[in-house]
Amino acid sequence: MPSRGTCRYESTEAGSRLRLSGVWRLATLGEIHDALCNCLPRDGIGRPLVVEGSALEAIDTSGALALWERLKSAGAEPVEVELAGFGQAQRATLDLVRSRLDEVIGSRAAGDLALGVPPLAPLRGVGASAVSFWRLVLGNVEWLGRVVVALAQAALQPRRLRTRELFAQLAQVCVDAIPVVALVTFLIGLVIAYLLGLQATQYGAAIFVVDGVALGLAREFSPLIVAVILAGRSGSAFAAQLGTMAITEEIDAIRTLGLSVEQVLIVPRVLALVVAMPLLVFVGDVVGLLGAMTIADHMLGIGPEQFLERLRYALAPRHLVIGLAKAPVFAFAVALIGCRMGMTVSRDARSIGRNTTSTVVQAIVLVIVLDALFAVLLQAIGL
Repeated sequence: MPSRGTCRYESTEAGSRLRLSGVWRLATLGEIHDALCNCLPRDGIGRPLVVEGSALEAIDTSGALALWERLKSAGAEPVEVELAGFGQAQRATLDLVRSRLDEVIGSRAAGDLALGVPPLAPLRGVGASAVSFWRLVLGNVEWLGRVVVALAQAALQPRRLRTRELFAQLAQVCVDAIPVVALVTFLIGLVIAYLLGLQATQYGAAIFVVDGVALGLAREFSPLIVAVILAGRSGSAFAAQLGTMAITEEIDAIRTLGLSVEQVLIVPRVLALVVAMPLLVFVGDVVGLLGAMTIADHMLGIGPEQFLERLRYALAPRHLVIGLAKAPVFAFAVALIGCRMGMTVSRDARSIGRNTTSTVVQAIVLVIVLDALFAVLLQAIGL
């Protein structure tokens, strides 16, 4: 068993001194926390503070982090603390943790629970989440700027566009996605017509089911459903592909060759998804109406000819255009999130899974937010 990590605080007229002894490692972290709480005065630490480690047997980053966090909470700024009596490796560990303290202090809530340290105050967890969210937003905005610049360069110099990669991505995100998009939208159209039909038949207004299904699919359901499908299918694929390339150092090899990573990897994926999604939304509109037509014929007695005739009056072209206009915006958001999360993967397999999951969640949330903004904007301009 490792020796206990202990400390002793001494106050003099010239300042104060904190003497460390024993082993300050992960295995004794609970005892270290108790020792620091019992050792340090509650009425403030005298300045200047000297931390002495002549009796210290060993210390790792977890012990150093516990020391600096406790001193900081007691009012002593770590940058002003003087170290004395430490070995070279021990001093290097303390200096490293001290230099990175501000970066890791926001993520300590979950780590403290795992290491046996009492949980932090609830407000600290809220603050850490707010900081993480703000950094995520700033990162996405910065990545948006980089992608827009890369797209502008490709537009000004079309020869830089990788057409072979673009068509390869189109085959994956568009052609291969048609079966799942058709299946889901067919069932959605069928279900919507069925539910509307149950209510409309009570009032003798079964024919208006065509109006509800047509408007709902063209303006809202089809773009939103296709965007969610592509977020889970193509967005996650982008993150996994680029993350794997980062781990295997393929991205570093591209940079070594003097090529632009954005032009080689990002632009073809973004353009492919932006081009593919309006096509998939149109497929979703058509197949969804086929599903509604199927249930309307069997349940409501509305034949295909009557359904199509009513559809001519119920579905104005502007509703179809609005749904198709949403598609490129949703696609750009999904591609942006997927590529960024893939490019920010760290050098381990767990990071790929974490970033892939984050891609799907972020993309779906962003698509729903954009759809709500579209609804407010279109309502304001009378569309």
